[in-house]
Amino acid sequence: MMTARKVGESRRTNRGNAGRGRVKGVPNKVTGALKDMILGALDAAGGQHYLTQQAHAHPGAFFTLLGKVLPLQVTGNDEGPIKTLSVDLPIDPIDAARVYMEMMRGDA
Repeated sequence: MMTARKVGESRRTNRGNAGRGRVKGVPNKVTGALKDMILGALDAAGGQHYLTQQAHAHPGAFFTLLGKVLPLQVTGNDEGPIKTLSVDLPIDPIDAARVYMEMMRGDA
């Protein structure tokens, strides 16, 4: 004869560590290894000089990369409003990135 289970009671009572996942704060080894490989490949390809060449050759891809490495939320000095930049196209992507970085530092 089967014994009745209570509502919400599991059939398996001893699950060990199943379903608990990685301990908080432990980095994902695959992500770290992949990042190291990408940075190694960039260094082998010529580093900053290579990125500059790619920015001129493929500005759309360069700005996509730039969008990935910039902060997600941007505020102005002392948490105030941000400055805006109006640009007449066409503009060299390197010049646009330089102007943007100067604005972010407050040099402009």
